[in-house]
Amino acid sequence: MISINLNGQTRQVARGITAAELVAELDIGARKFAVEINREVVSRDRLTKVVIRDNDEVNVVTLVGGG
Repeated sequence: MISINLNGQTRQVARGITAAELVAELDIGARKFAVEINREVVSRDRLTKVVIRDNDEVNVVTLVGGG
């Protein structure tokens, strides 16, 4: 296990987890979302390739429509 900062809170995740796997764990489903790791936005086509490392700062935000 490694420790990351996820949306401002410490969280333990499996060593070697990809950004795509983390998103799946968060059960975001079909909602639109964005992933940022260490202040760098990760494009959707790279989510399966980017491995999250110990002490990374990860932000996952979902987009909400409305008016």
